[in-house]
Amino acid sequence: MSLEDLTVRQREVLDFISELMKNRGYGPTVREIGDAFEIASPNGVMCHLKALEKKGLITREKNMSRAIQLTDAARAEEGIPLVGSIAAGSLTEAIEQAERISFDDIFPAKKNTFALKVKGESMIEAQIADGDIVICRRTKSANKGDIVVAMTDEGEATLKYWFPEANRIRLQPANSSMKPIYARNVQVLGVVTGVVRSLN
Repeated sequence: MSLEDLTVRQREVLDFISELMKNRGYGPTVREIGDAFEIASPNGVMCHLKALEKKGLITREKNMSRAIQLTDAARAEEGIPLVGSIAAGSLTEAIEQAERISFDDIFPAKKNTFALKVKGESMIEAQIADGDIVICRRTKSANKGDIVVAMTDEGEATLKYWFPEANRIRLQPANSSMKPIYARNVQVLGVVTGVVRSLN
């Protein structure tokens, strides 16, 4: 069962259950879920719980108010998905992989977050080196000067500073020995929010 198969609300409820279990050691009551999502009817909450149970992500004990438990399948989805390698130059296409990594103390896992392993040295002056892992927020837009994962006209993804210009985008490396990439049609895949340094 993949979390991609959940509705937005089912995923939100599952995240809420997971967060409470992590922070206080036990799951929420039906009322707590209803309050959190402004669902007035307990039956409305139960529909989401039954769907999650049917999809094998939670179990519930009857007649126990706090008996919601995450299954192994749900726990396997915890952490940040490591979706591939990004060349800090040209890209090895970021393909979804099963591996997940957890940096919960620093970067709490969120549904719009992914991680990429860096290859190359075009961002070394931004303290992003070969072998590091960048934590990214999935988005289709970026602000001037953001470090982004961008897909160029040629279908190559790259890790660079984002600088919109008059009729083009300048993808600027953080390495004074390398030249920027100029492109007209560039798609932002994500904005870098953190770096985990490799000490190897």
